[in-house]
Amino acid sequence: MTVKKGTVPFNGTKEQEEALKKSIAELKSEKGALMPILQKAQDIYGYLPMEVQKIISDETGIPMEKIYGVATFYSQFTLNPKGRYRISVCLGTACYVKGSGDIYNALMEKLGIAGGECTPDGKFSLDACRCVGACGLAPVMMINDEVYGRLTVDDLDGILAKYE
Repeated sequence: MTVKKGTVPFNGTKEQEEALKKSIAELKSEKGALMPILQKAQDIYGYLPMEVQKIISDETGIPMEKIYGVATFYSQFTLNPKGRYRISVCLGTACYVKGSGDIYNALMEKLGIAGGECTPDGKFSLDACRCVGACGLAPVMMINDEVYGRLTVDDLDGILAKYE
């Protein structure tokens, strides 16, 4: 099996699938049930891969196209897993002007993934965000809940090494 660069193979458990099917059974008769079902599925799995969307489709009769459309329309949902260490680079105005775009690009190169993806080992995921409220420390990135400010591209290797 070949795994596309930047993807993590789906490895849902039987327990997760049973929890999802139980939730679907409880919710599917309600009007507007798709949103709460997707929220519950993301709570269970951490993201909404095609395999999970297929279970939802099979159990509810809702076409895959509609499920995918809702899952990609709302920013609260993600189709990709998040890494153990979630890197978020601020691309808001103050940070961008001070070089956060270069930091974001360097992280994509160093990690071998694009924005929104997770490293194949599941360790790091990379996303852009608009503002973390630390404009005075621009440019800023966060790894999980830890804020790193006044960054340069040269700082990245040392910071990433702390998570190895």
